[in-house]
Amino acid sequence: MKLKKLTALFMVAVMGMTMITGCGSSDEGITKDTEITVISREEGSGTRDAFVELFEITDADGNDITVATAEQNSSTSVVITTVKDNPAAIGYISLGSLNDDIKAVKVDGVEATAENVKNGTYKVSRPFNVAYKEDSLSQVAADFMKYVLSTQGQAVVTAEGYIAIDVTDDYVSSNLSGTVKISGSTSVAPVMKVLAEEYEGLNPNVDVQVSEGGSSAGMTNAIEGVSDIGMASRAVKDSEIAKGLTSAQIAIDGIAVIVNENNELGETLTSEQIKGIYKGEITKWSLED
Repeated sequence: MKLKKLTALFMVAVMGMTMITGCGSSDEGITKDTEITVISREEGSGTRDAFVELFEITDADGNDITVATAEQNSSTSVVITTVKDNPAAIGYISLGSLNDDIKAVKVDGVEATAENVKNGTYKVSRPFNVAYKEDSLSQVAADFMKYVLSTQGQAVVTAEGYIAIDVTDDYVSSNLSGTVKISGSTSVAPVMKVLAEEYEGLNPNVDVQVSEGGSSAGMTNAIEGVSDIGMASRAVKDSEIAKGLTSAQIAIDGIAVIVNENNELGETLTSEQIKGIYKGEITKWSLED
């Protein structure tokens, strides 16, 4: 009897271990029948505007037709966290914001790297722009722009994983004092914060304040004088320029399409597959429409 009881207990324990292991496996991965969780940015996001334009997720009039069931996240960091926590999710972020919590999809067989953006093989890229009212730009804000568009400033851009623009002027510290207010794109903000820190190191009496809120908000703030400089991860619109803004490109960035690190089915996607997912035509990780 004791032997039978011990045997029964052993079998129960083995079954319990098997069930736990099985649950772990299903939580970590996905199958071809798994529904895709589509993650997008909010309306007004420069990253979203650039993404839908690059992948032609638009109607005949150029309107955004991202599938209505897509979850809208308000920042780059939220997109990363959402995809990290959901094996079935797909999203998109600034290439310079990639980290080990998620993985970038190969698009049309090409890895999402700064080098591939620079050599033209990775096509999913967009400009990082700033805009300001030139006539009313303070002396210290104008000096900060000189730094950003100098060899030293563009060296920071490269060091942070973005693609620098061609510049030839070196920056010499002005020893000015004052405050510079910058707001806008959550994609541009990480590199802008580093630029601000480096500039403050050269000009210790200057306080450069960088806040996030989206590209459209940044342009509005610059127009209304709430900020000295607005950040946009897209082209500055003609309608915004008509309201008195002058724009300048400060870097080039790729857009990385990202999936969960345990997603083996979405490691390589074609542009058409990504387009189909975001238009709602492809709904499962079998990637069949």
